[in-house]
Amino acid sequence: MARSSSGMVAGLTAVALAAVGFLAYQASANVPEDLRPPATAKQSPGAEPPGSTADQRRSDPLAVPAKSGKGMRVVYALGERRVWLIGGNGKATHTFPVVPSTVSPPAGTYEVTSRSGSIRGSDGVPIEHVVRFATVEGVNIGFSAAVDGSMSAPDPERRTGGVRMQRTDGDALWDFALEGTKVVVVP
Repeated sequence: MARSSSGMVAGLTAVALAAVGFLAYQASANVPEDLRPPATAKQSPGAEPPGSTADQRRSDPLAVPAKSGKGMRVVYALGERRVWLIGGNGKATHTFPVVPSTVSPPAGTYEVTSRSGSIRGSDGVPIEHVVRFATVEGVNIGFSAAVDGSMSAPDPERRTGGVRMQRTDGDALWDFALEGTKVVVVP
């Protein structure tokens, strides 16, 4: 009996460590820009070297993230808090910053499942051009723009799925991402 008890404890410990790691990632991915430490020229261990794809994206905002698929698609980079609209030729036609929701989808390929012209967001804010593409633990994940133009960080105590953008960017996404359009989420 002691043997199965210790196996159960080890299994529960592994699950708990995985949950803590996931929650730590979620928290770090949702830190507002004004609370992040300033960027420095010093390179941290494991960071991409100068001239890398990440550097190219910073110098060329239309540079499409590596390993984000092929063909027409929407690319959402969680770490960069940015979206690219990619035409059938593989070139970005539009890119813009976003404010992530408190619940983020895992990296992977999705497709637009539904759209709404204007509704009230889960945070109570009137939003428009809602483009939904994933559901995580019962929370619908989608892009939207607040009607008042705000892009404030969501309340970290609430489980929300709205990835917010400026209204002009919402217009571009709305015109581009019809139902069935591929959405690729990268780390």
